[in-house]
Amino acid sequence: MADFFDTDWAAPLVEALPNAYFEKLNTFLTDAYASETVYPARKNVFAALENTPLAQTKVVILGQDPYINPGQAQGLSFSVPADFPLPPSLRNIFQELADDLQTEPPANGDLHPWAQQGVLLLNAVLTVPAGKSNGHAGEIWEPFTDEVMRLVAAQNQPVVFILWGKFAQKKARLLDGPNNLILKAPHPSPLSAYRGFFGSKPFSQTNAFLQTHAVAPINWTL
Repeated sequence: MADFFDTDWAAPLVEALPNAYFEKLNTFLTDAYASETVYPARKNVFAALENTPLAQTKVVILGQDPYINPGQAQGLSFSVPADFPLPPSLRNIFQELADDLQTEPPANGDLHPWAQQGVLLLNAVLTVPAGKSNGHAGEIWEPFTDEVMRLVAAQNQPVVFILWGKFAQKKARLLDGPNNLILKAPHPSPLSAYRGFFGSKPFSQTNAFLQTHAVAPINWTL
């Protein structure tokens, strides 16, 4: 957790969360990684916060929890290493991006370039046991990631929250703040993408909002 404590997220989160929360979190991580295969690699658990400083966050894309298969999870929601095949949801995200912006879809699924432009790629639960979706849900993470969402929403700078699917949309209750845009659409998974995700134009809407507030748009093309 040392790298996390070097970020500008650390002080406000330590202040917001109960005493001893981080001690409990560190114990949870130590026990989980010692007893089972967990994704992402422990060094990447806080990658979303390490790659996107609070002071630079202007977009949040909220996922549920990391990918459950070997080598996929990077600690950034929806992102996979450049040499991995695109998971179905990410393939649909890229299809919508190409249709929305009238451009070619990205060549690979590594979303670090988005993160480095101020797109916080946050999962609500930051770890997962191999092969067990939601395996760490309800264990330790939700107070932490809820505070991350509240903290971003309370900033003075305008922020776009992209909430895909019912799970992410439940977090809208956390997002008080005068300068925020909340974009909701069905999840990009193959089960729901044709129910309104395709055609929702989140990328162009985000950039139009940022430019209206004199904030540099995101280069989504990777």
